[in-house]
This record gives sequence, C-alpha cells and structure tokens, in this order.
Amino acid sequence: MTATRILPGTASGPVLAMDRGLSFWGGVDPDRARVIDTHHPACGAELAGRVVMMPTSRGSCSGSGVILEMMLNGNTPAALIFSEAEDVATLGALIGAEIFGRSLPVLRVSPDDFVALAKAGHLTITRDAISGPDILLPVAEPPDTPLTLSESDRAMLRGDHGEATALAMKIVHMVARLQGAASLTDVTRGHIDGCILANQANLIFAEKMANLGASVRIPTTINAISVDRQNWQAQGVPQLFGDQAARLADAYTRMGCRPSFTCAPYLLEDRPAEGEDIAWAESNAVVFANTVLGARTPKHPDYLDLCIAVTGRAALSGVYLDRERRPRRVLDFDLPRGADDAIWPLIGYLAGLNAPDRIPLLTGLKQYAPSSDNLKALCAAFGTTSAAPMLHIDGVTPESDMRPDPGSDRRSITRRDLRRAWDELNHGPDRIDLIAIGSPHASAGECREFARLLHGRKVSAATIITAGRETIQVLRKDGTLHLLSEADVQVIPDLCWCSITEPVFPPQAHTVMTNSGKYAHYGPGLSGREFRFGSLADCAAAAISAKAAPVPPDWLSVDELPLMEGYLDEEECGK
Repeated sequence: MTATRILPGTASGPVLAMDRGLSFWGGVDPDRARVIDTHHPACGAELAGRVVMMPTSRGSCSGSGVILEMMLNGNTPAALIFSEAEDVATLGALIGAEIFGRSLPVLRVSPDDFVALAKAGHLTITRDAISGPDILLPVAEPPDTPLTLSESDRAMLRGDHGEATALAMKIVHMVARLQGAASLTDVTRGHIDGCILANQANLIFAEKMANLGASVRIPTTINAISVDRQNWQAQGVPQLFGDQAARLADAYTRMGCRPSFTCAPYLLEDRPAEGEDIAWAESNAVVFANTVLGARTPKHPDYLDLCIAVTGRAALSGVYLDRERRPRRVLDFDLPRGADDAIWPLIGYLAGLNAPDRIPLLTGLKQYAPSSDNLKALCAAFGTTSAAPMLHIDGVTPESDMRPDPGSDRRSITRRDLRRAWDELNHGPDRIDLIAIGSPHASAGECREFARLLHGRKVSAATIITAGRETIQVLRKDGTLHLLSEADVQVIPDLCWCSITEPVFPPQAHTVMTNSGKYAHYGPGLSGREFRFGSLADCAAAAISAKAAPVPPDWLSVDELPLMEGYLDEEECGK
C-alpha cells in the first residue's frame, strides 16, 4: 500500500491519532493549538509539532481558517494524515501555501494503514515515504485526472480579469484537481462563511483579496459576523476588536457581497430552488440547502467560498453529482411518545455521530411531520457532528426516495440513545444565568413562539436572541419585537452565538441554557461556561425562573426506558 500526497512537505513529530473526526473551528484553540471540544476524546491534547491523524474532519466550514491561523502564528501541526477524503483543513493548508508561503504536509492513507501508523509513537514524512518504528509506507502523488477547462476558465487563470480573479481560479483549479473532478460547473449564488473574526487569518485573507481587486461574479450573501455592525460601539465592545471585525465585514461588502449577516441564508426571501447549483459555506446552511431545499452545494471551506464567488465556478464533484447524493447508511429511529421540539436537535446530533463520514437516510420520522424550524435544528446539529453535507428523511425531504447505495448498511437509533445524547449536552447546574436562542439564527416563527411562551412576564435570567436583519424587520412590523423588548429579551442582529464574545456575551453568566444542539456542543469550548439544553418552552421557563428542570423531560425518563448496558447501573437507575 502507499500513502497519497495531498499537499507537499516534509515533517517529523510525535503522533496524535484520533479515531473520531474533529471540527477544527469550535474544537481547536488556534492560539494554543489545543483541542477545546469538551465532547471529543482528545480534549486538551496539544497539536503543535505533532503528526495529527483522524479519519476526516467534521463540523464547521471555518476549520480552514483555524488551520491557516495556526500556520501564520507558528503553532501548526507537523503534518495532517487522513484516511478519508477531507476538504476543510486541506483548504486552509492550501491557502497557507499558495498565498502566504507556509507549508503543512497533508496525506491520505488507507484505513488499514491508518491503524498501523496510529500505533507509532513518532513518524517522519519525507518526499518518498512515511516512516516510523517498524513501518515504512511509500508516498505517491494523487492520480492525475484530466481537468477540462472552458475558454473562460483559462482566461481567468491567465489573469485576463485581474490578479485577484487569477488567484481565485488557481485555487478553484487546484481544489478540483485534488478532488479528481473532470470539469468545473457554473454556480448561481454564494454564501461567505469566513467573515467571523475568529482569528486574524480571516481578516488578513479578506483584505488581501479585496486589495487585489477581487469582486464577486454571482449574488453572494454574508454569514453572521463578530459584532452588531451598526451598534457595537454602544455595546462596550473593545475598540480594537470592533474595528477589526467591522473591517472584515466591510472587506466582503467591498468585494460586492450582500450584507445579509445571517448564518441562516435559507430564511431570506430569495432562497435557492430545488436542483439549483450554489456554492455555500457554513455547515448548517449547507446541510439545510441540500436536505430541505434540494439545492446542491458541497460543504465548501472558508476561503474557497470567496474564490468560487469571484469566478462563478466550482469543481463538478461531490453532491453536485446525482450519484454522490445517494444515502450510504440507513438510520432507523424509534422515537418516544410525547416528545417536544428538543427531540429534533437530538436526532440530528445522533445522526451525525452515526454517519460521521457519509450521507444517511433517516426513517421513522415522517409521522411526526417536522416543521421547517424542526428541520433547521436537526440540520444544524447534524452538521456539527458529521462531515457529510446532507441527509435524507424518509417521506419528508425532497430526495428521500433516492435508492441507497448498494454498499449501504443499517443502524437502529433507540430511545436510550436519545437519552444518552441529552445527557451529553447537559452538564451545568440548575441555576441558569443566560438563555441563548438563535444558533442558527432564529426564525420569525421561533421568536413569536418564544414571546408567547413568556406569557407577558419579564425574564429573570439574561435572555438574548440572535436573528437576521430581515427577520428582525418582520418582527418589528408585527409587534413581536416590542413584546420581547417589554419582557427584557434582547434581539441582536448580525451576530450568532458561535461568534458572540464578551461583553455582548454577559461576562457574569456562568451557566447557559439553549435549545440549539449545535451551540450546546460548541458552547462549552468556545465560552468556557457550563451548558444546559432543552426545548424552546424549557428555555422560556428558565428565562422566567432562572432555573432549569433538574431532570430530563418525561419523554426521556429513565423509568420509561430499558436499562442500558454500560450506561446506567441498577443503583443509578433507581436514583
């Protein structure tokens, strides 16, 4: 067997091998090069100088920015080795090499060789081989698949449309070659994810492209940013951070992007149509677009999203192709009676954990008639725990009648699995200091329902809803914004919970409650706080009382579930 060289370079270092994929964004602190995902087995592990191995990355498209930030600040791993296709971290390393002259070797090996290499305490990577104690694995170049370019593609690559367009097309071209694409395809719209000031690399890249004269060719929306663009000065945001976050947002608007500032572009009025080829980043948006809308977009990494928007072209690979949209695993769900809306993030969370590297088909959900908001919550949680860009729900989503791949297998997801997921997302005390709604951005319907659940009472715990500008305009017109304001609920535009920092995030808050499976997963590592998870009604009740229910909801009661081997012993079950 041989390893495949994805990106060149030599390296040597101790091995950090993981059998579960990691989202570099939200899972790694780039300044310390340390794993901060509290739900990952490698939490606390150091990455700098180590040969980091995992099957593939998962979760956020912003992981490319974390890789680039580590490369720019000198905290990079020695090398990355994957056993499956991987785009996000690889793209960050590619940008570091092509634009900033840094090197991070990226290789892919077979699953069997991955197991053998993972046992080595130390590995050395040369041009020709990966070597370690009692192991020598030759390294080869990836297959040279012919890539057909149009005359317009070649003109952009030559520089006929300027330096920025040439650079963008060079990166699109290189990614297409790495993915084995035979050609490029036109896309009709884009969505930019790398506009959060999660690191300096995002600002450096965006301003470099803007200064080179980059301009998008297709309608392109912008994700949530790191400040309330119009009001951050009055919110006590430090001047330096606010200035840089605003500069980052402004760089993308100068390049022609629409200042939508929402992580839920599918809530905008002009959302994509079924079968439309688009180029979105932001994991929850990608999963929703493919799954619920039937549009087509791979999970494009940060930075590649802009390159595609500048050229209007993307590699014809992944879920742009019919065959790549077929499910490769069937997940049969057994749902308890009487479940509330908290079940949908749990379903998505478990679906991702059980299909971390492939598109699944979920069965057993049709009779519960999930709403658009239910599907939004499910897709966001799935995008957190899986690398796949979509899923199917039997009898619910537009392509769910697609025949599974012949090699597909089947797994059952039980009620006790749902309870296990609920327990994993609930670790904080009953006392609640902060209610966090809107990860992804809250819809108008969610905001109206939250206002109704408050029954005209004021909140006792700090309560913040993040929502897109268009949604807030709707809430202002129908009076919901006034009702929430009267209840002392803040509704903030432009920001999302995964980008909120102090002082907008209340510094005195120690325990957070959210109805988002995505934020319940990422939040502890991002904020350093403890988290509780529950339904929208649970969050409203906690907002009023500043307390969370001390036990799981009745529909997840241990008394209603069979004893789980290796989960609760009889004494614990009795308690």
